[in-house]
Amino acid sequence: MFKLSVENTSAIDARMAQSIVQKASEYEADMILRYANKEVDLKSILGIMSLAVLEGASIEIEAKGSDAEEAIAALKEMIK
Repeated sequence: MFKLSVENTSAIDARMAQSIVQKASEYEADMILRYANKEVDLKSILGIMSLAVLEGASIEIEAKGSDAEEAIAALKEMIK
């Protein structure tokens, strides 16, 4: 699990959510995104969009599975 701030100037918009889902779907690990006391499946674009993550927001991503560390590293690089 890791925490980070969203530095993208448009927060997590539809395009960024689509990119996150595509990247997360490359891994078998189960992943969740936490924001504002809610959590969603990181492989669900509707789930991510429903959170309405703002620029500068603090989010958490947790992954469990055989390739969890690799998945987290890739997502961390993409989102930061």
